[in-house]
Amino acid sequence: MPDQPPGGYQALFESRWPHLANPHVRTLVWLLDAPDLLDPAAPQWQGRIASLGLMSPQTAAWLAALERDPSPLQAALGDKHYSRLGLYAEKLMAFYFAQHGHLYAHGLQVRADRTDTIGEFDFLLHDGDGLQHIEFATKFYLLDADSPGFNGLIGPNLADTLGVKMRKIFDKQLSLAEHPAAQALLPKPVTRAQALVKGWLFYPNAVPAMPGITERHCHGFWMTQEQAASLPDRQYAIMPRLQWLAPLKVAAGAGMSRAALLAAVSGQPAPLMVAALRPGGEWLVEERRGFIVPDDWRAQAAQRRHEGVLPA
Repeated sequence: MPDQPPGGYQALFESRWPHLANPHVRTLVWLLDAPDLLDPAAPQWQGRIASLGLMSPQTAAWLAALERDPSPLQAALGDKHYSRLGLYAEKLMAFYFAQHGHLYAHGLQVRADRTDTIGEFDFLLHDGDGLQHIEFATKFYLLDADSPGFNGLIGPNLADTLGVKMRKIFDKQLSLAEHPAAQALLPKPVTRAQALVKGWLFYPNAVPAMPGITERHCHGFWMTQEQAASLPDRQYAIMPRLQWLAPLKVAAGAGMSRAALLAAVSGQPAPLMVAALRPGGEWLVEERRGFIVPDDWRAQAAQRRHEGVLPA
């Protein structure tokens, strides 16, 4: 497991939010408080990356009250089982924007006619005399040094790269308001169109400096199943997908031993997100995280590039 500096993001999160135990509230807090994945000031983004900025004391107090009584958030989420992490994160952000009076619309579809959908606005927020269009994404990428730049940051399921994702957002999604069908639908013009991107990047070794990536972004490790035999003897958890965003916090006794973890990941055909845990009173709290991938994961990535599924 590559070294991380003492007091990494997980330690910072726990020091700032030790009172949070509700997983939905923890995830919402992470979405609002975590570092941006992409640096809004980097020139290659051309001012098209949004940032929520520093959290105000009023918002922190509102979140603390939500931990004490999460029923408004639970009502907004409803009883639906969320199978898609992105949709779950969108619902949390819609709740925040609505509660703070920012939200004009969420998931507003633009149609040319009944059968032809042009696209969908993730969020439209009140912005003075106009509207701000926010395309929202929560992403997880593993660095494969065999491919340069943002196309070397590959999704764990080998379906896309950070480069592919950002080209899609910039070339298609952020231009939706320019379509005549969108202009006919909206009562006010879209004055800003930006992407809000949160997530974690995972590295096989040291964390490199990458232009366009926020220096203090959330990050972890990745290793193969064979390499996982070198993991230290401590408590672990295999992280459910809907809990991939915020640092994990589980009841003491809910962790698994190193031997149990190795047995659970052995032979798995897909990457698994795992957390190394440390005791924290009646809880086990995440200290670091990473993906354990099949031993041939990089060979699979190379094959996908060869087939043109992933960019070379």
